[in-house]
Amino acid sequence: MGVSAEKYQQSLDFLFGRLNYERMGSSKYSTSDFKLGRMQELLESLGNPQSEVRTIHIAGTKGKGSTSAMIAEMLSAAGFRTGLFTSPHITCYEERILIDGRQIEPEQLVDLVSELIQVVEQLDLKPGNLSPTFFELTTALAWMHFQQQRVDFAVMEVGLGGRLDSTNVCEPLASVVTNISYDHTALLGNTIEQITREKAGIIKQGVPVFSGVTQPEAMAVLEEVCREKQAPLYLLNRDFKRLVEPYQGFRREQADDSRLFPDSNQQTIQVRTPWSLIDQMPVTLLGTHQLINATLAVTVIDFLRQQGVPLEDSQMRQGMTRLKWPARIELVQKNPPVVIDTAHNGASIEALVETLAASFPQTNRILIFAATKDKDVGEMLETLLPSFQTVILTQYRSNPRRIPVEELVELTRAVQLSTGNTSQLSITDSPEAAWLQAKDMLTPDTLICVTGSFFIAAELRELLLGTTDEVLVSEPC
Repeated sequence: MGVSAEKYQQSLDFLFGRLNYERMGSSKYSTSDFKLGRMQELLESLGNPQSEVRTIHIAGTKGKGSTSAMIAEMLSAAGFRTGLFTSPHITCYEERILIDGRQIEPEQLVDLVSELIQVVEQLDLKPGNLSPTFFELTTALAWMHFQQQRVDFAVMEVGLGGRLDSTNVCEPLASVVTNISYDHTALLGNTIEQITREKAGIIKQGVPVFSGVTQPEAMAVLEEVCREKQAPLYLLNRDFKRLVEPYQGFRREQADDSRLFPDSNQQTIQVRTPWSLIDQMPVTLLGTHQLINATLAVTVIDFLRQQGVPLEDSQMRQGMTRLKWPARIELVQKNPPVVIDTAHNGASIEALVETLAASFPQTNRILIFAATKDKDVGEMLETLLPSFQTVILTQYRSNPRRIPVEELVELTRAVQLSTGNTSQLSITDSPEAAWLQAKDMLTPDTLICVTGSFFIAAELRELLLGTTDEVLVSEPC
């Protein structure tokens, strides 16, 4: 590292020392705490770096991170210097800010934070609650880095909602709303219409909108907002669609005939956009929902081609082939199969359960589960429990929003009582101990799944893989 460990840590301490809603339950704040004016003031003080970057802006309840990564990889594969901003991170802070798949370097981070500190010190002194938050500073860092490194495109994932999110200060080439389901209801609303309206807050005057929403009430809101903004709207299954169902099968590993693993290379889609028919597009991420995300991402790229961005089908395929997206139904170990997923709401849990049923034949299924306060844990457990013979309840350590394991036990037993579920429960107070318990329960026909929160996914992924993305193929539990 070209910068001292002390300076690097001081930079992180400055960022994480700011007001950080990622570490607070939603009962501790409201939409009145999110102020785009504060973000605009911060960026103006930095010279408005976002105004110099061509941007694709992406919101949605789930799938927005995967869709963002797909779009960024296809642009990078075509030779465009492409920034990608996502949140939260899985292993380290720098994962949030990428250029062509490479994290911001520690020395770059330190230099940018030093510049930020000078601006923030002045804003902190001003009246009117202009003290930037952790996420606002992180978003600003991304814009600064992308501008300094002269990216050709930046793909910006919304952090929360859309209308008041700190990313919502750009004038994008395209706005994307992946899908709508129930999450963050205390902030975004209790109905699909209310949540959609918050997400639709990213729609700009005359800027095309691409969306994977399917609920009639959500589509109605998008159509209304797009009419008001005179923004062209392209909807899944109306204006673009996936035409070919992929083969969801298994292949036998040559090294060991006794094990079956999903062959991600067998997932390909054909996409009909308003302008093209694109064949044999590979999707390396598991799950039908990822095929929908890929259909959306390919359509956005095809739109950019119509705007004069030179990009071949072969380059799109290359980008999609090399895509990796950690902890999104990620197979991190093959012997036995271990899947880690960040699912933390009803819709994402349903997608996980559906994917496990379609892609893994193992019948002895062990769930390691931890959850976050303010989530509908009952709904998640009602969907998860029938698919697992054993459930290990635990709590993550990295964030105070965790549900204590004692409370999680009560919630789980209540669900079992109301549904008649008989999964065997096991309890431990740390991810490491949960992993050891799972190892003790192995049979030749075991699948282990870790889910419930970004934070449990991150902690167990780091325990198994460290900082690498390489799947453990031959190393047994």
